[in-house]
Amino acid sequence: MYQISSKMSKKHIRFDWAAKKMLRDKKNFGILEGFLSELLGEDVKIEGLLESESNQEEEDDKFNRVDLFAENSKGEHIIIEIQNTRELDYLMRMLFGTSKAITEYLPIGSAYAKIRKVIAVSIVYFDLGKGEDYVYVGQTKFKGLHTKTELQLTAAQKKLLGKPTIHQAYPEYYLIRTTKFNDIVNDSLDEWIYFFKNSEVLDDFRAKGMQEVREKLNVMNLPDEDRKKYNKYLEQLSDEASYADTIKIDAEEAVKKIEDKVREDEREKTEKKRNTEIAINLIKMNFPDEQVAQATGLPIDEVTNLRKNI
Repeated sequence: MYQISSKMSKKHIRFDWAAKKMLRDKKNFGILEGFLSELLGEDVKIEGLLESESNQEEEDDKFNRVDLFAENSKGEHIIIEIQNTRELDYLMRMLFGTSKAITEYLPIGSAYAKIRKVIAVSIVYFDLGKGEDYVYVGQTKFKGLHTKTELQLTAAQKKLLGKPTIHQAYPEYYLIRTTKFNDIVNDSLDEWIYFFKNSEVLDDFRAKGMQEVREKLNVMNLPDEDRKKYNKYLEQLSDEASYADTIKIDAEEAVKKIEDKVREDEREKTEKKRNTEIAINLIKMNFPDEQVAQATGLPIDEVTNLRKNI
């Protein structure tokens, strides 16, 4: 952790809106390059955005999911997805996205060695899964069932794939859960996550690409028309957040009603079983049906049938 001043710069554009409207422009790639360099721990150079339905801009995307599909200088494909609203199956959608990126860019008849490395980066604004960390990395590794050692590539495989290890050839997943970030900045990557969560850049931030964020994503630098669109986008996010909260509350109430009904049914079954056992004992003691029914609350005809079956 390092000391940062409490002085803040002016309010900045949310990263999801910037990704939707501004970061698709090549002159703004430095912002993406800065973030990815800090996340991956290497200098990343974006060559361009790839043709994909993920990169199609929709003015009124439902729940404002934002995707960028890019290629870096190493020929790797990078998916950046920003998700505002809660989806229980989001982890599986990440898997689908990488699978689709692989198949989309493998020409028919090509050798499997031509499969491009895919890096999937997800920035989510809701609680996803259980865990205390705010950044998770998912990689594929093969470990021996008995030896517990990791399967290695041969020299020929390394040359063919252009990768030193299996997991570096397979897709990698980076999951950033902004809701779990406590606003304590420990390193340059945390500067970016602070920005994702708060749309603010502190004066002391020096992470790669952060200066370009200051210059290009300042709300006050937007033309009036874009600023109006941005404010409308913020209103839309608030509406969707309220809608999501309403659905959650309705779902919780529905679950409670079901649980209450189940408990009531169980209580009635238990009470009915207890009264039936009492009735059987009273019948065996030769109490009249009327007295048995009165003592147990069972219908008289039910008491009569019990007597017949004893």
